[in-house]
Amino acid sequence: MKILVVDDDKEIVELLTIYIHNEGYDVVQAYDGKEAITKIMTTPDIDLMILDIMMPNMDGMQVVKQLRKESQIPIIMLTAKISDMDKIQGLIAGADDYVTKPFNPLEVMARVKSLMRRSNFQVAANEPDSLEIGPLIIRKDSHEVQTDTGKEIQLTALEFGILYLLASHPNRVFSADEIFERVWQQESLVSAKTVMVHVSHLRDKIEEATGGQKVIQTVWGVGYKIEAH
Repeated sequence: MKILVVDDDKEIVELLTIYIHNEGYDVVQAYDGKEAITKIMTTPDIDLMILDIMMPNMDGMQVVKQLRKESQIPIIMLTAKISDMDKIQGLIAGADDYVTKPFNPLEVMARVKSLMRRSNFQVAANEPDSLEIGPLIIRKDSHEVQTDTGKEIQLTALEFGILYLLASHPNRVFSADEIFERVWQQESLVSAKTVMVHVSHLRDKIEEATGGQKVIQTVWGVGYKIEAH
């Protein structure tokens, strides 16, 4: 596994590099947004990126928006901003998760491991590899989602996890807390808005690919579900 760490504070890059190496992962370093884009384009097999928001040349938000045009690499954002709106803006841009500065490196590594598991999870013995629900065909082993007309839908690891969870339990309503705990594989803390943003991205991609079909339903005050047809 190879992780790209991007921050204009070299001490933070070196600190995270030590902890990442201790977990057995390789590290690629960058110190501004433009360098991050270059490293992604020129370094093969980067599995995850830890990305600061406030950087020179190109900030973290711009990096995420550019990458999401062609890459679904998992991204954890580092932010010194603490308001919910700042965090939500990072998720809306396309980040998968965020950690607020100052941070505990062990918390960052817990988030890294969670996203790695989501990107590389295997089919359990009692779970179907392939699901067909509504206009979608979902293949768990390869993380592929197609419409029934053959159109590919590119999803992040977390988006895929949410979709597979709902599709494999049709008609069941999952709360935001349940989705967070099952998909992120962490204890739910302040998860509702985080889940809401990821579900919104997922819906947009599905509706764009299917000509506006609304596969995921909101049960107001309760959570989300996919109905079997």
